[in-house]
Amino acid sequence: MASALKNLSTYDESNMPSAKDMKIGIIVADWNEKITHTLYEGCYDTLIKHDAQEDNIKTVQVPGTFELPVAAKMMLQNKKMNAIICIGCVIKGETSHNEYINHAVSMGLTNLGIATGVPCIFGVLTPNDEQQAIDRAGGKYGNKGVEAAVTAIRMAQIKEDLKKIEKQKIGF
Repeated sequence: MASALKNLSTYDESNMPSAKDMKIGIIVADWNEKITHTLYEGCYDTLIKHDAQEDNIKTVQVPGTFELPVAAKMMLQNKKMNAIICIGCVIKGETSHNEYINHAVSMGLTNLGIATGVPCIFGVLTPNDEQQAIDRAGGKYGNKGVEAAVTAIRMAQIKEDLKKIEKQKIGF
């Protein structure tokens, strides 16, 4: 759904699990830092709002969005995490570089999440211009960082819930 049709900061708080015991990694790209740091603030504040402990939130900054998947893998190799949130912003500009970066990052995070079983959240803005980025980083369409935090908490809880389901025996 287009963010013009749904505010990125709006969600059903009554449907949110507690993040009290969750270990969450946040990786933030410094490129377009005015945007990404605002996304980070929304993300971090949302995690805290849902009981995440400050000591259980690990933040790493990387040079740009392209580095997010590698940093996520490094974090997963060194820390036991319930979810990783990757925050970046690639503004289209005059060339098609954005297509290559956005595709590589989305596929990298998808593959990492599938391979490790740890949710790797794509909190990356892919706007056509700076104003669209501002609108999605606390502007008129909300804050994608909030959406990324909500997604991470919910996906981490789904993983925990699935662990509790008894394995069904087939056959004898």
